[in-house]
Amino acid sequence: MIETETLVSLFLETRHHTEAICKPLEIEDYVVQPIVDVSPPKWHLGHTTWFFEEFILKPHKPGYTLFHDDFAFVFNSYYESVGKRVVRSDRGNLSRPGVAKVYDYRHYVTTELEAFLKTEDASALTEMLLIGIHHEKQHQELLLTDIKYILGHNPLLPAYSNSFSENPVQKVSAAWISMEEGIYAIGHDAPHEFCYDNELRPHKVYLQPYSISNKLVTNAAYMDFIASEGYKDPLLWHAEAWDWLQQEKITQPMYWHSIDGEWFQYTLKGLQKIENEAPVTHISYFEAFAYAQWKGCRLPTEFEWEAAQHNFDWGSRWEWTESAYLPYPGYTKAPGAIGEYNGKFMVNQKVLRGGSVATPIKHTRPTYRNFFQTHLRWQFTGIRLAK
Repeated sequence: MIETETLVSLFLETRHHTEAICKPLEIEDYVVQPIVDVSPPKWHLGHTTWFFEEFILKPHKPGYTLFHDDFAFVFNSYYESVGKRVVRSDRGNLSRPGVAKVYDYRHYVTTELEAFLKTEDASALTEMLLIGIHHEKQHQELLLTDIKYILGHNPLLPAYSNSFSENPVQKVSAAWISMEEGIYAIGHDAPHEFCYDNELRPHKVYLQPYSISNKLVTNAAYMDFIASEGYKDPLLWHAEAWDWLQQEKITQPMYWHSIDGEWFQYTLKGLQKIENEAPVTHISYFEAFAYAQWKGCRLPTEFEWEAAQHNFDWGSRWEWTESAYLPYPGYTKAPGAIGEYNGKFMVNQKVLRGGSVATPIKHTRPTYRNFFQTHLRWQFTGIRLAK
């Protein structure tokens, strides 16, 4: 059981970090929504606040007064069972409530919840509070990647921060890690540590012998794929992926720019010459699969990744796997709206493992299962090969 003081500290640390992420923004940056997958920073600030208000304060704190009657409608995301909400594609139309009002909302709920956590009435809500804290940590990563998309599609390509380093180089020699045939334990098996329900239940899987790379695919290696006209070879791509390439006119990773024969990349520090030895990023599952085909390799399954992860460094890129996002044996959805958190998305998505340079501290573990649709690439996604 986590002590109340530790829980309060983690809650406040999380709330403050979200606001620190937004500190470099201009006021106009808070409202922009270039595409449906990218939410305005202001909306993230409000949504993570609504989560605590809706699921903890409103049902559990005696005499709690809502900050504003309309904010549940404005800041609900996808919880159908909770009530009506603003359509996702319309979040960028929310010029009101203003940024100052959203910050007032955050501070009101933070203060109310901090006081409530110090009462006996909150003692049974540890699990729900941890879900809320880690939900906000997820949105901290989304905030950074959404901010990058907003600024990276601004014609001026402005920098977000000169201190954010997103391209760490893996300084080990490339090698294949051989894994023996056998039965491996998969899933979260530490009852006193936080995890999401999609990491449960712990179970065993049988794996054939395989090898997995100790390094992520680098920018230089991916340049070779581009130079060899990998984007023009239909034999490397799924049929759906090939259609996507043609329709979207995809010829390189997101944020790459060819200028006078040299490759540049938009980063949160602004436009920079590509670091050849940094891991390639902002690629879709479609691209990861095609690259693996071109190399005569494949992507690892999520089970192969988890069984081998202690043999290599991970955490700078979310790593595409060949696994469909499905429930583990014995998985059960939580009752009520919280059951909508993971289980409803277990269709038409691929699992990613690891973490990224945008993932906040205290929010990664070997069993964490991220998931996205196959064409998405605005997250810090990368490639680890297997064979």
